[in-house]
Amino acid sequence: MSITADNPYLSGNFAPVGQEIATDSLPVLGELPPDLSGMFVRNGPNPQWPPIGQYHWFDGDGMLHGVQISAGKATYRNRYVQTQGWKIEREAGKAVWSGLLEPPQMDNPYGAYKRTANTALIWHGGQMLALHEGSAPHAIKVPELETIGEYTYNDKLVSAFTAHPKVDPVTGEMMFFGYSFAPPYLQYSVVSAVGELLQTVPIDLPVAVMMHDFAITKNYSIFLDLPLTMRAERLQRGEPLFMFERDRPSRFGILPRYGNNSNIRWFESEPCYIFHIYNAYETGDEVVLLGCRMSSTTVLGDDNSSDPDANLPRLHEWRFNLKTGTVSDKRLDDIPAEFPRINENYVGLPTRYGYAGKAANTPVPLFDGLIKYDFSSGKSQIHEFGQGRFGGEAVFAPRPGATAEDDGWLITFVHDETSDTSELVVVHAQDVSSEPVARVIIPQRVPYGFHGAWISEAQLKGA
Repeated sequence: MSITADNPYLSGNFAPVGQEIATDSLPVLGELPPDLSGMFVRNGPNPQWPPIGQYHWFDGDGMLHGVQISAGKATYRNRYVQTQGWKIEREAGKAVWSGLLEPPQMDNPYGAYKRTANTALIWHGGQMLALHEGSAPHAIKVPELETIGEYTYNDKLVSAFTAHPKVDPVTGEMMFFGYSFAPPYLQYSVVSAVGELLQTVPIDLPVAVMMHDFAITKNYSIFLDLPLTMRAERLQRGEPLFMFERDRPSRFGILPRYGNNSNIRWFESEPCYIFHIYNAYETGDEVVLLGCRMSSTTVLGDDNSSDPDANLPRLHEWRFNLKTGTVSDKRLDDIPAEFPRINENYVGLPTRYGYAGKAANTPVPLFDGLIKYDFSSGKSQIHEFGQGRFGGEAVFAPRPGATAEDDGWLITFVHDETSDTSELVVVHAQDVSSEPVARVIIPQRVPYGFHGAWISEAQLKGA
């Protein structure tokens, strides 16, 4: 299958691959660490049919690319996430839904929107879930990457499910939210360590907004009410559903973990947009939030400005004083960077290190390296992928038994534009600026995608 178009997200290494394959042992340049054992899986958009109308990168069917590592050897497989929408279009032999840049298909007998499970992955309660913030998660069997089906927590799931839930590494609980075009615009849920949905509560917002990520601390959950709004009245006037409203402040809601709308506290700051969060934690009377801040965004439509910094995400810190109600914030680095990750054993806890993709100076979102931030010293290290080589989000795989926060590896797919080949790159997190410790050669091209997960050997055995 090939899809060609002027759209940059349907060409080059953004273009989909058609084959689902599984391999035996792959060539390795360098040496895979003997104690690196588990599976790296990355999600991303991969349309199976030529799209209807304008195609946005967020529209494609979910495809999982997985590399399983054991005893210094690696295997690869890729599989579509077989959502109901994927099955309907598979049967039809063509696209049935248009995408985010087209008006909603209110007369489509299968529903106005396709649910793609194409964005991220989470491991919780002994199960891997493929995520897409407009719908329910999909359970995935590992290491086979076969789709089990929608995961609705014994039919207790009553909202959409964010692509970025947070798992407390101490209690094992998972917190998530869902946002909507219609009231309630936001709902917040807590799941027990064993996978029981414990509570869902509505949170009042003045207007529907696109809320892609959020954060947790030991005691709180933090919501981002940012000015990327969704207004049905704009659609009725023939205007975009999504728009960045520069006259609205950014609001940050801090809620006790088991709280509800009656005890959320809102803090206001300058207008901005945040797709992704590094982490949040408590210190004294303050809650500290670290994220990738953009002054505005045109990712889903015009922001009615000539802001030269629109769509340039940079490391930023916010501090919310729960005693005085004040907010302070500051930029921590000038280099554009996105797809932030940390050692997930430190989610919600004080964090010294963070990792992100170093944004290339290109018209489409490409990353030409990795950045390791030391939040304590304010220093950073950069790993360059090399000329004509671009990668994605680097997932942190902790060394088994490690006591240091950065003792582990950063793992990502890298594509060489010159040779049109892909590989899995493993970088030592304590020596980021050095050459990769291993490069696993992938037998087919891996398109640029979104978010991944590291599933340890112990988790694989318990699946």
